[in-house]
Amino acid sequence: MTKSFLQRDPIQRDRDMVRESRLVERTLIALVFVILALFFFAPMLVVFVEAGRKGLLAYFTAIADPETKSAIKMTLMVATLAVPINALFGLAAAWAIARFEFPLKNLLVTLIDLPFSVSPVVVGLSFVVLFGSRGYFAPLLVQYNLQIIFAWPGLVLATTFVTFPFVARELIPLMQQQGVEDEEAALTLGACPLKMFLTVTLPNIKWGLIYGILLCNARAMGEFGAVAVVSGRIRGMTTTLPLQVEVLYGGFDLSGAFAIASILAGLALVTLIIKTVLEWRHAADLAASQRH
Repeated sequence: MTKSFLQRDPIQRDRDMVRESRLVERTLIALVFVILALFFFAPMLVVFVEAGRKGLLAYFTAIADPETKSAIKMTLMVATLAVPINALFGLAAAWAIARFEFPLKNLLVTLIDLPFSVSPVVVGLSFVVLFGSRGYFAPLLVQYNLQIIFAWPGLVLATTFVTFPFVARELIPLMQQQGVEDEEAALTLGACPLKMFLTVTLPNIKWGLIYGILLCNARAMGEFGAVAVVSGRIRGMTTTLPLQVEVLYGGFDLSGAFAIASILAGLALVTLIIKTVLEWRHAADLAASQRH
């Protein structure tokens, strides 16, 4: 009769457990790679293959189109304005939440997560209601000759809203884990608050800050829902790269749509490469920070 698992020899039992654990490990790793191949590598490969299907001439012709150039400039401008705003907000929010106790602190943390739970389309509609030609602030905007909706300020405003949790959410747990001992020591030794922040706090959180900025930038360049509502999709003026892809695809210009989509995919890959290179070049610093 076959012995039960508990009745086996202890050495043999340990060997069986190791063998089973390795089997489970290899199965899970294979499953992860299969899922990545189906839902990440295959779509990315299709984008680049379709972008170059008609040759390099058609590819560069689509990218050189004036409307596409305008979309690239608008995307870069929106990201250039939204990302620093979110970096400053994330630093301030993380500092306040990790270092101080105040009423409604939990409410602030919940509000920071709000863009994760609200549809970007709803966000765009809310800005239209507030700043549109018939919105609540329309008389004030007309008085000062300002236009937010269907102009670049609306794109920046919508993009900032949907991306502002990324930096804060990276820094809050990191700063809470690190504590305040180093900062208190710097203040005790005579450092002013600004010098303490620049020489102690910022070096300790720089990797979390960089990672949050990379995620924020990737989302800012790829945002579609909120931007589509507030932009009005005015071709050559308020379209970003994701909107330009939708415009070309709706006009049955598949070659141009995939060419621009390849730019967005390339930006995503560049973001991942930068993150990987930084982690590789500064692995010792990252390990020291984790031990700390």
